[in-house]
Amino acid sequence: MESTKNTKDSGNFLNTAVELALHAGQLIKRMAKQSHTITFKGAVDLVTEADVASEALVIAGIKERFPDHGILAEEKGIEQGESEYLWIIDPLDGTTNYAHGFPVYGVSIALEYRGEITVGVVYEPNLDELFTAEKGKGAFLNGAPIRVSETRELDRSLLATGFPYNFRTDPDRIIKLFTGFSLNAQGIRRAGAATIDLISLACGRFDGFWEFGLKPWDMAAGGLIAAEAGARITRMEGRSYDIRVPEIVASNGFIHDQMLAVILRSFS
Repeated sequence: MESTKNTKDSGNFLNTAVELALHAGQLIKRMAKQSHTITFKGAVDLVTEADVASEALVIAGIKERFPDHGILAEEKGIEQGESEYLWIIDPLDGTTNYAHGFPVYGVSIALEYRGEITVGVVYEPNLDELFTAEKGKGAFLNGAPIRVSETRELDRSLLATGFPYNFRTDPDRIIKLFTGFSLNAQGIRRAGAATIDLISLACGRFDGFWEFGLKPWDMAAGGLIAAEAGARITRMEGRSYDIRVPEIVASNGFIHDQMLAVILRSFS
């Protein structure tokens, strides 16, 4: 049973996500000017002090407002709550970019209720762009409605992708698919932040996106925003998309079947 506080504040989930994403985004932007303390979760999987500070800020804000909600955060893992709400947090998507001073990164906050993402917020502090969505209510950039592109041919499309952290030990399928799309699309960009790729799809900057090896926090908020902007999202073979399955194909809808055909040819 949801607490009295949850019932009272049920209309404030989006506002909470917006407030915390803005605060965390400004924090990591300020910290970007400092030298970084970098630790490694893997050979190419970095963590900075900004990841930790941003995540702590967001978690503290959620716990203050909704103390019985669960939290799934990239650095701290999952903390089960007593309610059916689960906040999914990427405190700094694009950490490698951030550590190298490449200004493509953001904060991602999503809310899941009974297995469905209902709120998604992504803030890109360098461009001061706030992307928001609620399930069934459309997607917005700084308060203005956004839609996916209307590009209808793959060979006229600009795509985005990323390489998973295990790329060095399992490069074959990644290279095969990258080659397949390189030969069939107008262009491909690899900016290093799946969340940013998804919001860029949502507002029509990209026409399609695919990636292996993703985590729930990479897809939860950006996936909802893209879907609410009209995107079609599936797994690689076309089955239903699931943030707990580590792969995604997302498009403006018009080129989706063409993308799936490239994937099939690449692996057949």
